[in-house]
Amino acid sequence: MAKGVNTSVSLKECRGNVERMIRRFSKKVKKERIIEEVKNRRFFKKRSVARKEKQERARRLRMKEEQKRNRKK
Repeated sequence: MAKGVNTSVSLKECRGNVERMIRRFSKKVKKERIIEEVKNRRFFKKRSVARKEKQERARRLRMKEEQKRNRKK
């Protein structure tokens, strides 16, 4: 799962507001799961444990999406 990620935010994009730029950058990093990837690679994790965590993350995401759909109805 090696993918090169170049995340950048320009000052022009945030209309010169540095705080907005930091927030926007942190959102992009979170969305691309860069920090999570670093934490996962820090220590070895058995394949079975990694698979279970991945399934749990997918289940939570499905539940969250389902709740969003139910709220819209």
